[in-house]
Amino acid sequence: MSRPPSFTPPPGARAVTLRTSRGDFAAVDAPAAAGVPPKGTALLLPGFTGSKEDFNPLHEALNARGYHTVAVDGRGQYESDGPETDESAYAQEELARDVLAQAAALGTLDTLGALDTPVHLVGHSLGGQIARAAVLLDHSPFRSLTLMASGPAQISVSQQQRVKLLRDALAVMTMAEVWEAIQAMEPPEETETGEVEGGLDEGLADQEDLRRRWLGNKPAQLLATGRQLCVEPDRVAELAAVPIPFHVLSGSRDDTWPVTLLDDMALRLRAHRTVVQGAEHSPNTDNPLETARAFADFWDRTDATGPR
Repeated sequence: MSRPPSFTPPPGARAVTLRTSRGDFAAVDAPAAAGVPPKGTALLLPGFTGSKEDFNPLHEALNARGYHTVAVDGRGQYESDGPETDESAYAQEELARDVLAQAAALGTLDTLGALDTPVHLVGHSLGGQIARAAVLLDHSPFRSLTLMASGPAQISVSQQQRVKLLRDALAVMTMAEVWEAIQAMEPPEETETGEVEGGLDEGLADQEDLRRRWLGNKPAQLLATGRQLCVEPDRVAELAAVPIPFHVLSGSRDDTWPVTLLDDMALRLRAHRTVVQGAEHSPNTDNPLETARAFADFWDRTDATGPR
């Protein structure tokens, strides 16, 4: 199971509101470390039921390598607002256009007057499929695309069954009731996103953070994006025609998309491929230092060689 993230921004990072032409988005803004020559900027998109905090373990290491990182909550996700019941607002193309607006608005953050563009785009799981859709709409804002634990088409059958259970529950229960039901179904040492480590106080704090995040999600967003995960078509050939560098990164195990499927996708994309040992579906929290190193190494090579 994947470890839960820390909900406290790391040193040097801050919680901000990213104001765009398509509305406001909650974000964590982490500039390159002081005294380190700036190399570039990365926009980080979380996965289904996740949030910007999933990238907290990566910021310091990436900032130390000279990269400015901005992680965002998508529309209707945790601390970003969105409609409660209108699922059409969360159509994949709408979310992809949000990403384009986010990339365009990065320079409005107070500390980013000289922000480097285009940006490196990273999407985790569902965030990867939204990132792919954004690149297919318009790749010009992006220097590269990294798909982290995000596959070529729909999720595995077992995960589709889990999403169906969630969607059925949301049809008859409140978000708070669904949270309690999820906790009752999990072993005591586990949460929705992974195992709780450390002492009792730490575990209780993790649980409260995760509960608060869960309750922040808009039901319509979960219903719409859950359906997308179950029916997403294979768009790898379409993406392969886009003239930017690609990176496919995953853990050594993944029950959402089999690792062999991710290997094949990387070949089809002619992408750089990284397998993070000891990690599962969330390499960013399972093995953050190795994951950050892989991101920065790829971006360094991309910046050195330019478009493919």
